[in-house]
Amino acid sequence: MSDAPTDSGSGRRSIWNRPERRGRGPAPAHSRDAIVTAAIALADAEGLAAVSMRAVAAALGTGAGSLYRYLSSRDDLLDLMTDRVVGELRPYPEAGGDWLDTMLLMARRQLALYRRHPWLLDVIHRPSGIGPESLAWFDGCLRVLEPVRCPVTAKFEAIAMMTGVVGLFARSETTAGTFAFPDVDLTAYPHLAAAFSGPPEPAPRRDLFERTLRSVLTGLLVTESPDPA
Repeated sequence: MSDAPTDSGSGRRSIWNRPERRGRGPAPAHSRDAIVTAAIALADAEGLAAVSMRAVAAALGTGAGSLYRYLSSRDDLLDLMTDRVVGELRPYPEAGGDWLDTMLLMARRQLALYRRHPWLLDVIHRPSGIGPESLAWFDGCLRVLEPVRCPVTAKFEAIAMMTGVVGLFARSETTAGTFAFPDVDLTAYPHLAAAFSGPPEPAPRRDLFERTLRSVLTGLLVTESPDPA
């Protein structure tokens, strides 16, 4: 788990610790906000590879050089894009109900966010991209988990695992379904043959996404009662 955004591992000063505009000169024609908005629109439409300083500048009707008055590099831009879309997870659910149900709701919102912005999966794990909105999301998760009696380390592990599971589902075209090996002779694979020859089973009451996360979160956070002395 990364710390608050200060200096990145590469020595690059966090974009959130720098003024919005560098140097002197004419009144700015744009803003970081406008630059990030244009970059996100470009990534949503054409993918992350299409996002370059030149392409974003063209979308804003200016030259790439002018963007360097607001940003030092494309890495800065990716960090700002990441944190901006994480802000779409607001408003966070109110704490106070069942913590597991609330965490599942937050996970479903996270999954929907990845599906709206598929490129986010490729940048979300960058330590330098943890900005104010990302920190607010972690804080919201810890608020939901406040009633759970377990070490704080276990809570951070559970949040990280939940995020990882959500990412896996977001990368998959389907989150549930039946396995099949069409046109394959399973005679040499008796266990597979037996599995497919049995009667159809009723569908689970909960979808695979929910079943997986319930198992992961309870497995990491709900400790067994000690044996009586």
